[in-house]
Amino acid sequence: MSNARKRLKIEAPKLPAEPSELQFPERLHTRDILELGIVQDEIIEDLEAPKVIFDGMRFRNVTFTSVSLRELELTDVIFEKCDLSNVDFSGAVIHRAEFHSCKMIGIDLSDATLRNVLFEDCLLDYANLRASTAKHVVYVESSMNRSDFCMSKLAKTEFHRCKLHGAQLGTELRGIDLSDCEFNGLAVKPEDLKGCIISREQAFIFASIFGLVLKE
Repeated sequence: MSNARKRLKIEAPKLPAEPSELQFPERLHTRDILELGIVQDEIIEDLEAPKVIFDGMRFRNVTFTSVSLRELELTDVIFEKCDLSNVDFSGAVIHRAEFHSCKMIGIDLSDATLRNVLFEDCLLDYANLRASTAKHVVYVESSMNRSDFCMSKLAKTEFHRCKLHGAQLGTELRGIDLSDCEFNGLAVKPEDLKGCIISREQAFIFASIFGLVLKE
């Protein structure tokens, strides 16, 4: 594998210097706003509300169970050591957000718009990012096995030392550098690989995927 690459610079969340500690409401309604605070050490469950807004928020050690927040708006938000597995954030608009050491297995981000978003040390296996639009998005040392990027748009998107075994990458990968990522198989079309950056070792994997035989 290649040496560590320089990471794309993205805008960091703008959070209050001294956020108020908040208790997450038992119920949310359409277009409710939660802002300028911190929620920590809570379990949030059985919640469904579209078009909710989180602005200037920090979530730390929070578990979300049976939660559907479709078309959620996240601006200037940080999630730390949270469990977001199987939550429905489909159609979300996420701007200046960070996810650190979060469990996000099966999260639904289909049709979402992501701008200036960092995923670091996250478990994103089976994540659904189908038809999402990403710009200035960085994935670092995250497990993304069997994740789905089909029909998504990846502009200024980077993957650093991620696991992508069996990922569905049915989208144009021009300029995307996968050279330090780990995978033993990807679902990808040959035409989508044009301009994708890979390592020499990975060339053998793609040759196997497409039934090619490489001779030394």
